Amino acid sequence: MTVPATLRDPGAVLLVSCYELGHQPHGVTLPAAFLERAGFRPARLDLSQCRLDERAVRQAKVVGLSVPMHTALRLGTDAMRRIRTINPEALICAYGLYAWLNGDYLLDGLADAVIGGESEHALVSLIQDLAAGGAGNVPGVWRRGRPTAPVRERLAFPVPVRNGLPGLASYARLMRDDSESVVAYTEATRGCLHRCLHCPIPPVYGGRFFVVPPEIVLEDIRRQVMAGARHVTFGDPDFLNGPGHSLRILRALHAEFPDLSFDCTAKVEHLLRRREILPELRQLGCAFIVSAVESLSDRVLGHLAKGHSRTDVFEAVGLLRQSGHTLRPSLLPFTPWSTPDDYLELLDWAAREDLVDAIDPVQWSIRLLVPPGSALLGKAWMEPHLTGLDAEALTFRWVHPDPRMDALHEAVSTIVADAAEAGQIPEATYARVYHAAERAAGVANSGATPRGQHTRPAGPRRSAPRLSEPWFC
Repeated sequence: MTVPATLRDPGAVLLVSCYELGHQPHGVTLPAAFLERAGFRPARLDLSQCRLDERAVRQAKVVGLSVPMHTALRLGTDAMRRIRTINPEALICAYGLYAWLNGDYLLDGLADAVIGGESEHALVSLIQDLAAGGAGNVPGVWRRGRPTAPVRERLAFPVPVRNGLPGLASYARLMRDDSESVVAYTEATRGCLHRCLHCPIPPVYGGRFFVVPPEIVLEDIRRQVMAGARHVTFGDPDFLNGPGHSLRILRALHAEFPDLSFDCTAKVEHLLRRREILPELRQLGCAFIVSAVESLSDRVLGHLAKGHSRTDVFEAVGLLRQSGHTLRPSLLPFTPWSTPDDYLELLDWAAREDLVDAIDPVQWSIRLLVPPGSALLGKAWMEPHLTGLDAEALTFRWVHPDPRMDALHEAVSTIVADAAEAGQIPEATYARVYHAAERAAGVANSGATPRGQHTRPAGPRRSAPRLSEPWFC
């Protein structure tokens, strides 16, 4: 494949985002800044907002697709096939967590190159080499022979470039009480210190994380505030991996924009370990904290190497409530080791802690994903349940030893999808899910109200703050 030096022409490089949880795609805005700093003028497309632009694809010599999550890659594989049909001569490069994990599949006809980890500099090096007449075989880029590891090196970050994409008003909103706010998105850190076995980050980052300089993060937010944002989502895998770094950013941000709110994600163990900073996070404008509770079963949590126990979850919820925080738990209720009783206990806990409205209904349907390269592969407690790799679905298939759980997953998935289509409130969806779980567990309930809802605190309740885009991977 010959790629001419005209790569520096406008649109010769096309960056495509497939899906980033309803946010303006960081996976395009940041690489665009790296490329522009190197003298390229990439075009941008966000397929969550528009159709694939055939004219832009025909003009491109290199197409880079950002695939940071499973859903993005499922959409991305379809996009790659279309791009290959429209412009067979273009070099297609997939980058992001799920590109690396599925590299063997992607390089078998879908993509010409794959980059994982801290990918931006390697992407620039690839395009620079092609522009100079090279073959595009540069360090950190997986083409034919697999590199020894994904890119794990500290980068010199520019400020993300957000022009060329729909404005922030086209993306997710913060929903709080009866108001809506435009949301900014940024990242203060990348990678993660921890090695939870079900997470796609450890196989790529190997327990490392990298900070983005505060001045870069602050300028990125400043520009988005000038574009109308009134809330910031910090998309770090764990905002408290580097608590001092995060607090420096938040304090400076609050001093400049005292009315700006934010949300972030933090592990249960970090909420306990950093409990002394929770009141300050609230004072600095924290609207809610997402935390991967996953399960209340110590057996499940142990198999996932989550680093917390069911007792830790109860303590963390109390700490957050005491400091005035809203918790939005993310869940993993369907694993090979979960039971119908586990599922009912999770539902009861959500009602008892008044969290039903704070849990996006899709969370009740989340099933363990085991992508190629997952740290769960080879584990004695995982292997007996696997039925083989479904490369096109980008995951290993598994079957639960109790058929009731697979049937419950199918039922709950249908309930959640139908509820989302109908715009049903979380409490109504919760009730339908609860009744399905009772049937799966063989629990009799003569009343119309799920038993868990009888334990909810009395009195008026306000809707929990949330983003308009439900969270899922």
